[in-house]
Amino acid sequence: MNRKLLIVVLLMYGLSAIGQKKINYVDPMIGTNGMGHTFPGACVPHGLVQLSPDTDTVPHNVNGTYQPRAYEYCAGYQHRDSSIVGFSHTHFNGTGHSDLGDILIMPITGDVKFNPGTAEDPDSGYRSRFTHDTEKASPGYYSVVLEDYDVKAELTATERVGVHKYTFPKGEGHILLDLKHGIYNYDGKVLWANLRVENDTLLTGYRITNGWARVNYTYFAITFSKPIKGYGYQEMKPMAYNGMWRKFNIYRDFPEIGGRNVVAYFDFDLSDGVPLEVKVALSPVRASGALNNLRVETAGRSFEQLRDLAEQKWENALSVVEVEGDYDQTCNIYSSLYHTMINPSLYMDHDGAYRGLDHEIHHADDFINYTVFSVWDTYRALHPLFNLFYPSRSKDIIASFLKHYQQSVHGALPIWSHMANENWCMIGYHGVSVVADAYVKGIEMDEKLALEAVMSNSTIPYLDGLKEYMELGYVPMNKSGNSASVTLEYGYDDWTIYNMARLMGKQEVADKYLKRAAAYKYLVDEDLGFIRPKDSVGKWKANFDVLDTHGQGFIEGNSWNYSFYVPQDVNGVKIFMGGDKRFIERLDSLFTMDLPAKYYEKTEDITQEGLMGNYGHGNEPSQHIPYLYMWTSQPWKTQYRLREIMDRMYRNNIDGLCGNDDCGQMSAWYIFSAMGFYPVCPGSDQYVFGAPYFKEMVIHLENGKDLVIKAPKVSAKNRYVKSVKLNGKEYDKAYLTHRDICNGGEVYFEMCSSPNKKRVFTNDQKPYSMTSDENNNR
Repeated sequence: MNRKLLIVVLLMYGLSAIGQKKINYVDPMIGTNGMGHTFPGACVPHGLVQLSPDTDTVPHNVNGTYQPRAYEYCAGYQHRDSSIVGFSHTHFNGTGHSDLGDILIMPITGDVKFNPGTAEDPDSGYRSRFTHDTEKASPGYYSVVLEDYDVKAELTATERVGVHKYTFPKGEGHILLDLKHGIYNYDGKVLWANLRVENDTLLTGYRITNGWARVNYTYFAITFSKPIKGYGYQEMKPMAYNGMWRKFNIYRDFPEIGGRNVVAYFDFDLSDGVPLEVKVALSPVRASGALNNLRVETAGRSFEQLRDLAEQKWENALSVVEVEGDYDQTCNIYSSLYHTMINPSLYMDHDGAYRGLDHEIHHADDFINYTVFSVWDTYRALHPLFNLFYPSRSKDIIASFLKHYQQSVHGALPIWSHMANENWCMIGYHGVSVVADAYVKGIEMDEKLALEAVMSNSTIPYLDGLKEYMELGYVPMNKSGNSASVTLEYGYDDWTIYNMARLMGKQEVADKYLKRAAAYKYLVDEDLGFIRPKDSVGKWKANFDVLDTHGQGFIEGNSWNYSFYVPQDVNGVKIFMGGDKRFIERLDSLFTMDLPAKYYEKTEDITQEGLMGNYGHGNEPSQHIPYLYMWTSQPWKTQYRLREIMDRMYRNNIDGLCGNDDCGQMSAWYIFSAMGFYPVCPGSDQYVFGAPYFKEMVIHLENGKDLVIKAPKVSAKNRYVKSVKLNGKEYDKAYLTHRDICNGGEVYFEMCSSPNKKRVFTNDQKPYSMTSDENNNR
C-alpha cells in the first residue's frame, strides 16, 4: 500500500496522523457555500494565481444600483450552482467584498457564443452545466467535466502561472478568452484590454480595471500546446470612435485586439484526441514579465509534472503541523491551515519587479513583495500565526508594509490593500498592529522606518475622524457613522505603538501613545455599563440600543460585543462593567441570551448559524471574547466556550464555516485555539490560554525546533484544563510568552471532565492589562 493511500485509510478509521508524511486530508471545498466565500480551484501557497471556476456573473451594480446577490459571489463560486461560466485566475479567499476574476478561459465546442448566458438558461450563452459528481479538488488541483461540451477540465498552478488541461471530444474545439469578465463586475469596470497574437501558440496582453482596486493592471502571456487554426473576437460594447483601424477587418485573424469589452476565441484541431494544455502567466508589471514568469516556472514541464510540483509545495507547507485526531478534526485543522496560505499573495515578477502603490515599477532586491492585506481581519490571528510559524514570511510582509508606507502619498500603512491599490475598507489603522506585533516577536525590520511609519499612519487628520480623535480623545458620532468602533480600534492601535516605542527606548513617544490608548474611557456610559457614542460636544447618542448593529455608532458588531473590545485593558473593562462578578455575568449573557432575529436578519455578514446567543463568531470584533474569562475568577469558562465554538462553527462540510474566512483570519483563530492559546492582544508577547483540541499537536518551527502540545485525555467531555506543564515543570500563569514557545519544547495539558475551580490566577499570573486588577473583584 502506498503512503498516500495508507494515510487515507488511517484517517478513515480515526487513527493518528502523527509522523506520517503525506498531507492528504485538506478539503479546498470547505466554506465554498454560503458565507465562506472561498474558492475551490488550484493555487500554490501564497501564489499570485488562484485559478478557479466561476459559477455566475452577478454584477456588483446595474446603473449604479447595488445588486445584493453579488455578495454571494465574492469568490466567484457557489456550490449550489449547476453551471460554470469559466475559469479565471485571481480570487480572494473568504472576503465580504470583492474584485478580481481576471482573465477568464472557457473551453467550448460547436458554435462560438460571446455572452455567458444565464444560470436559468445556460444554453443562451457559453457557460456549461456540471455536476459535483465529476468535481475533484485537492491542494494544487481541480477538475470537472463540462457537460454541455463533454470536456474534462483540469487545473493546476505555479506561483504566477495558471495551468489548464482540457480533454475534448475528437474534432474541433475552441478556447474562449473573456477579457470583460470579472468578480463584482459592472458596466465600465474594464477600462481597457489589449491582446496580441504573437504567433500560433503565444498570446500576450493586459487589461486595466477600475473596481475595488481603483486601477488594477493585469498583464498576461498565454501559450497553447497546439497551434491556433484561426481566431477572432467581438467587442461587446462597440466604441463610438475607431480611428483608422476601420480600414482592417479587425474581428477575424487580425493579430492586434483592443477594447473595453473584448471576448476572443481561438480554434484548434483536436482530431488526434490529445488534450490541449493552456498556460496563463500573470504579471503586475509588463507582458514580457509575464512571459518570463511562464518560462521560468513552467518551461519543459507537462501538466502532470506541474501538478506534482504544486502538490509537493502544499505538502511541504502543510507539514508544519502534525496532529492526532479523528478524520473530521484532522480535515478541519489542515483545511484551516490551507486557508491561511492563500493570502497574502506574492505580487512581483520572477525577476523582482513589482508595481508599487504609486504605480511606479520598483524592484524587490532582498524581499518578496506581497499584496492582498485584509488587515482589519488578519491583524488579530493570521499575522501573529505567521510570526510564530513562519517568521521569514513575516519579515517579507513587514518589508512590503513599509514599502507601501513609503509609496503612499498619505503616509499610510496598508488598511485593506490589493494589487498596488489601497481600497480603504474597514476601520482603524491596524497596519501599525501588524508592524508592532512583528517587532515585539523579534521579526527583523528597519526599526527607525517602522516607528516612523506607525506614527505617520496614526496622525493622518482626514482619516475617519482622526483629527477629532487627536483633539478630543475620541471620534464623535457627527464625524463618523462608526464613531464608537473607530475610537476603540484607534485606541488599541495606539497601545501597540506605545509598546513598540517603549521597547525601543523611545519613552516620550511611548508616553504619548499610552495616553491615547485609553480612548475607550471617553465613551463609557457608566449608567449602562456599555460603550456608547457621543457627539463632539459630549452629548450621548439618543435612542441607543446596545443590541442593534445599525445606526448605533458601530460596524459589524453591536455595543454589547464591542464593549468587550479593549484588548489592551481588560481590567479597565471589568471596572466599568461593575467588577469581576458583573463582568462574568455580562460574558455569560453574551453567549446565552436570546437575540431577536430583527438584529441580524437583514445583515449580509451575520446569519443565525454564526451566532451563539449574541456572540457573533463569524465577525472578527468578537473573536477574542471567549478568552476574556481568563482575567476573571472563573477562567474555566473560557475552556467551555471554546469547545462549543470549535465543535459548532467549524465543520468538515461545504458550508463548514459560520462566516467569512476573511483571508484566513477565522482559520488562524481555529489553529491557535486548537493549540490551546490565542493572541488576545497582538502587539504584546503573550498568548492567553484556552484549551487544546487535539490529543497531540506538533508544530515544526522554522528554526528547526518542534513545539509539542500534548493533551492525551482531551475530548468534548474532557474539555477542562486541570493543570499545565511547560517542559515538564508545573506552569501557573494564564498565558505563555512568545519566548516560552518560539524555541520549541513541550506544553502538556492535564484535562478533565469538570472545571478545576481551584485553578484561578493571581493578579501577577493573569495576562497583561493597562489597568491593575487590584480591588477589582466586587
